[in-house]
Amino acid sequence: MHNQFSHNTNILVIGDLMIDHYLWGQCDRISPEAPVQVVDIEKETTVLGGAGNVVNNLKALGSNVAVMSVIGNDLVAKELIDMLNTISVEHFLVTQNERKTSKKSRIMAAKAQVVRYDHETKNAIDTQSEEYLIKLFEEKVQDYDLVLLSDYGKGVLTKNVCKAIIQSANKHNKKVLVDPKGTDYSKYENAYLLTPNKKEASIATGIDIVDDDSLIEALQLLKQTGSLQISMITLSQDGIAIYKDQLIKRPTVAREVYDVTGAGDTVLSSLGFCLAQDINIEKAVEFANLAASVVVGKLGSATATIEEIEEYKSSLHKKSSIDSHIKSWNEISYTVERFKKQHKKIVFTNGCFDILHRGHVSYLDIAKSFGDILILGLNSDASVKRLKGEDRPINTQEDRAFVLAALESVDYVVIFEEDTPYNLISLIKPDILVKGADYEGKKIVGSDIVNEVKLVTFVDGKSTTQTIQKIKKADKCRI
Repeated sequence: MHNQFSHNTNILVIGDLMIDHYLWGQCDRISPEAPVQVVDIEKETTVLGGAGNVVNNLKALGSNVAVMSVIGNDLVAKELIDMLNTISVEHFLVTQNERKTSKKSRIMAAKAQVVRYDHETKNAIDTQSEEYLIKLFEEKVQDYDLVLLSDYGKGVLTKNVCKAIIQSANKHNKKVLVDPKGTDYSKYENAYLLTPNKKEASIATGIDIVDDDSLIEALQLLKQTGSLQISMITLSQDGIAIYKDQLIKRPTVAREVYDVTGAGDTVLSSLGFCLAQDINIEKAVEFANLAASVVVGKLGSATATIEEIEEYKSSLHKKSSIDSHIKSWNEISYTVERFKKQHKKIVFTNGCFDILHRGHVSYLDIAKSFGDILILGLNSDASVKRLKGEDRPINTQEDRAFVLAALESVDYVVIFEEDTPYNLISLIKPDILVKGADYEGKKIVGSDIVNEVKLVTFVDGKSTTQTIQKIKKADKCRI
């Protein structure tokens, strides 16, 4: 799956920002004052909600992201700005003094929501705020690959704002994806696509969606009336349906559903992430389905990383493809960047690994034990010839990489052309560099880049050279 994502994305999110506030506790009694539950609060957490949950999802996927919105001049606004700064998200926020910045508080007991209370303004933003927001967008639109509109119906995405943003984005050839709200979708006209769920689409089109025929009818009507390039409806447990020239349905793959909070945000953000990478819509929908399946298996407003999505997809098929563990330099750079954001310890080792034997497998197993992710730099065929002679390697670089990538201890294999892996180590900047114990007292290439060097003792009597000599000796005996 990593192979699909070749470069960083810059995505702009516009919509209703809010804070999701959780009070977590246990409920063991009923109040003597009234027939209500008493929850003993044990901890309190806050996360970005609304359009902020789209931002969090994009950050989890490794995208560069910025957000535009209108907020109030209150303590909740200050708290929200602090949260955006903490996760290093650039923000372009218009302040409207009389508005209440949205904060939704939920009391949770035994993983279930007991009650929610809201602090917010739901009226449309005023004309001056509209003008400021549109002006900000026109100044910044060229800096981003794609635009996501996250409409929670709290008044930021007015008809004037939506029409102006979509018109300006189209002028600059930027796709606009919209998670819509309400019954009037005319304000989203000329967007690339909308992501309504089945209930929302039924209300907006006036079509009762009960089978594929009515689904197609609703999709076609949405596409036609909204002048959309792609028509889409999310179908909850039945997956996602899109309509181009024909109906395409991608079923959901969720095993367990704990909480659907934010699943729509995940679909919007993962679709945007893929389309910003120039991935086709069918593959983008497949990815969005997987991302949503990860998220609904968590409690509260949640996100999914590419690693979680990849692991989930692998678990559905019992194992991931071997080829997916062989990376180009660009791919490994992108992959390592995400792992480092998760504070994973990266281990690196390298070698020719011409004929795989027990000594290699033991060495790699020990190397993996030093951290979370083991990346193996593999000498190319040309590099092996320069180091070992014209009769080597016995196995091609493609064959060697495939066999090594199949090992449980090896997370990724990267082929390098040079005699030493110094440039590759410079690119990856691993935490730990692993070499054989025969390097004791010698200068180790890349030791100046890493935090630590580990030496591993080889298994006695196990080497590629000895294996080749044994084969040659057997051949002579047969002659």
